[in-house]
Amino acid sequence: MAGNSQRRNRRTSNKKGATVGSGGQRRRGLEGKGPTPPASARKGHKKNRIANAQAKKAQRRPIARRGGKGSSEMVVGRNPVFEALRDGVPATTLYVQQFIDNDERVRDALKLAADRGGIHLMEAPRAELDRMTNGLNHQGLVLQVPPYEYAHPEDLAAAALDDGEDPLIVALDGVTDPRNLGAVVRSVSAFGGHGVVVPERRAAGMTAGAWKTSAGTAARTPVARATNLTRALEAYQKAGITVVGLAADGDTEVGELEALGGPVVIVVGSEGKGLSRLVGETCDHLVRIPMPGGAESLNAGVAAGVVLYEAARRRA
Repeated sequence: MAGNSQRRNRRTSNKKGATVGSGGQRRRGLEGKGPTPPASARKGHKKNRIANAQAKKAQRRPIARRGGKGSSEMVVGRNPVFEALRDGVPATTLYVQQFIDNDERVRDALKLAADRGGIHLMEAPRAELDRMTNGLNHQGLVLQVPPYEYAHPEDLAAAALDDGEDPLIVALDGVTDPRNLGAVVRSVSAFGGHGVVVPERRAAGMTAGAWKTSAGTAARTPVARATNLTRALEAYQKAGITVVGLAADGDTEVGELEALGGPVVIVVGSEGKGLSRLVGETCDHLVRIPMPGGAESLNAGVAAGVVLYEAARRRA
């Protein structure tokens, strides 16, 4: 009898199904899990990947500035000083003439400098401001802009690769207008590029004018300076990056070049002369922008924007 009782207990203990004291686990399992999260929060969704990439880029470590420094600069005049402060041009000191007529523009400039913080306000006699500006019509306001700290061309590609991205860089050949440089910086930032390379000589640098045209994007888009642009492009090629030059007589239209979807340096020449001979010979591809309207050329800022858009479209 005892043996039969033990066998029944074993059969009873092996029965499947809910047991007493389950705590309503099965009922909770049937409950809803709340609203469906947005696409940007769903793992594996395209919008989630884009959101993660943007967050990663926002946390990108600062690029080591080892491309040298530019020269300091003075912005003079009431309107230029006000506009430079308003547009976020870096500044260290605002010099104000003693006994200056305190008009609205002066008050606005002083308020902007105080609100930004980190800008020293110095009062100086007119003769001192005349000396500092070599006799320019400063109208009692002088803003000192610090030297720009350039990156090294290698830093731009390294930062992209560290983030798991294909480098997208623009190099300028013979572009001497700082406003064109600022426009290119703005386009590179808009289309997810990793920086701009300029030659050390006979080229526009990051002046106050370039900062203003960049509309603040120069604060997060590095500009590198190359001692020799041709050698810098050759170094990019050795690192596996395709060098694409823009030329009116290019063999391929920009929309047909598949290489724009990978690691690439886009080289833009001056509006009048285009690419220099050595730089043109160094490029892996020469492409043209079709212009059915009949224009002979585009300025550097517009041309760079067109090609950057095509590169961004292929990477999306």
